[in-house]
Amino acid sequence: MSVTTEFSPELVELGKFFKIAGQRFDAGRAAPEMFSRAIDATWHVLAQNAGAHRDFTLAHAGRELSHRAWTGRGRITWVGHYEEMYGTLPEIWFTNADGTVNAGTLAQYRDTGIIVAEWDCGPNPGPGDGDDVLPEKTVR
Repeated sequence: MSVTTEFSPELVELGKFFKIAGQRFDAGRAAPEMFSRAIDATWHVLAQNAGAHRDFTLAHAGRELSHRAWTGRGRITWVGHYEEMYGTLPEIWFTNADGTVNAGTLAQYRDTGIIVAEWDCGPNPGPGDGDDVLPEKTVR
């Protein structure tokens, strides 16, 4: 089965993340921060197949997206948007690629609704489609 048709919580959440990214780009806003190592690992697998990646981003974001490296640490800016659309972020967002849950960040989110985390990548609009959009913040 291809990565784009396999059901996994990571892939479902990646689709939601791409939808939010597409909406942010449509509104002229900056890229959302990818802070989940588990979901990012799934993204990397998907990106190994350019056609599948293009089709997946078109289906979820309504546009082509690419993966770009950019690092930072701070408040994750798109959490409220996610909650309006889908409800509370599930535990998979707080999971490392090895399956370990970052209990401290998850507890902070459950207690306050705020996520402060590090990220090292995010989506970029497709070529010729605002591909110079910079993140709202980069904290080192």
